[in-house]
Amino acid sequence: MGRMPGPTAGLVVWAVPLLVTLIAGCWGISRAQPWRDELATWSAATRPVGDLFRLTRTVDAATGPYYLVVHGWTGVFGDSVAALRLPSVLAMAGAAGLTAVLGRRLSGAPAGLLAGLLFAVLPGTSRYAQEARPYALVTLLAMLATVLLVRALDRPGRRRWAGYAAAVAGLGLAHLLALGLLAAHAVAVLTFAAWGPPTTGPPRPAAADRRPGTDGPGDRRWWGRRLRGWVLAVATAVVVLVPLLVTAQRQRSHQLDWVAAARLADLAALPGALAQSGVVGGVLVGLAALGATRSGWRGLLPGLCVLLPVLLVFVAALAVPLWVPRYLFFTVPFACLLAGAALAGPVPPAGRARTRPARTRPPRALARPVGAGLAVVAFTALLGLPDQAAVRHSHGWPRSATVDYRGAAAVIAAGQRPGDAVVYSPRDGWLFLDLGIDYHLPRTAGDRVADGPRPRDVLVTEGRRDRADLWVRECDRPAGCLTGVDRIWLVVAGRHDDPLAAVPGGKGDALRARFTVAQVHTRPGVSVALLTRRQ
Repeated sequence: MGRMPGPTAGLVVWAVPLLVTLIAGCWGISRAQPWRDELATWSAATRPVGDLFRLTRTVDAATGPYYLVVHGWTGVFGDSVAALRLPSVLAMAGAAGLTAVLGRRLSGAPAGLLAGLLFAVLPGTSRYAQEARPYALVTLLAMLATVLLVRALDRPGRRRWAGYAAAVAGLGLAHLLALGLLAAHAVAVLTFAAWGPPTTGPPRPAAADRRPGTDGPGDRRWWGRRLRGWVLAVATAVVVLVPLLVTAQRQRSHQLDWVAAARLADLAALPGALAQSGVVGGVLVGLAALGATRSGWRGLLPGLCVLLPVLLVFVAALAVPLWVPRYLFFTVPFACLLAGAALAGPVPPAGRARTRPARTRPPRALARPVGAGLAVVAFTALLGLPDQAAVRHSHGWPRSATVDYRGAAAVIAAGQRPGDAVVYSPRDGWLFLDLGIDYHLPRTAGDRVADGPRPRDVLVTEGRRDRADLWVRECDRPAGCLTGVDRIWLVVAGRHDDPLAAVPGGKGDALRARFTVAQVHTRPGVSVALLTRRQ
């Protein structure tokens, strides 16, 4: 394998995409309020470690390792919106840098730089960089595992395979569905073990030119060392992941009860969903397809890393509800690698090993091949500007279903009195109205509420921590729990002129029999009513 450009140019290749992603991720990081999934992260990560482990035995085991990371982070940096999201920004920036590193290794420095920059300007990259969920970390670990795989195939050794095993284990701990990437790695290993990894640089000497006793692509020893190393590394990672796999499987039916079965139309919509922009997603697909046809041998690994995880999850999702587009975001950098190869144009002939050093090129030598490619990246960024603004306005999914937890909390903070109570409807779904109010109320009202009494959650008989769950248990007989309460803040999902009439079951009957509506405030996706006891 030939050497990459000199130190300065090599630094530019990965540092520029990393910095662009970091800046884009920090821009407006607190503007969109946390949505329901991020509220679940906050609820889990701010519990004591013992309670967090108890929670994962009930629900969200697959996300438990991420919660543990955020627990440690918030213990140092707090639980503000920016603090909760900053780990994802850092992870996504690292993923952009590794995208450039892998692109440089496979297709040359210009392709690596353009792939990393294209990834950095996607609205989807900003979206998941600004979300307190594991998708950015998964993307980082997917890229890291693939970079380490290429390095281990090039020059196998115990340390390199151990690093790869650790990255694969981390990938599974971050998100189990991301292990679909191993299917792509398996095909790549079987191919590259026989022919050598595709990299830029002068070709390896032919068998007749090698010294006696050395092995190379096509030799049984060369092939066997790499295959055995990969199998052992993956087996080690799987052993680490078995307990999580078993626990997550038991929770699957409850964890994904909101997911519908996959349809063919979902595949067509996937690029736009991942890019968070239909237009930008179409551009990415077109460039990736062009890059795949131009790259040939070099495009095999990124192409496999895009297609196989998507197809495996889609086929499984036809029978088991698993299809959630954001679960596949880790495939996006690999599509950018193909696109970067298309934008960079012709590359040197592929080689399969390092022989002699190539002449070091100054940084200005890197600029010449990327001018046109940078123009396309800039044009793509301009196309995505409306969606960049949209993802910073709302993290709700879909965007039309935004719930204004912050606005509802502001209504309560402005009008609450000592002795007030609060009631939520519904309480058993994934909207987490109670978590939204709990998170925003002290931040909206300041020290007056943070240090003083808040409205009492009057119907709760067993809290989230006591239940080791994300949900509370409410009174079986609501009428008895409402005794002695004169004012209730009723928080109801959806916009209602009469929120009290929208509360179903015994809870609604008990409220309507004893209380009347004094005020109604509607906010996007939620209504807040002040109820006063009937005279």
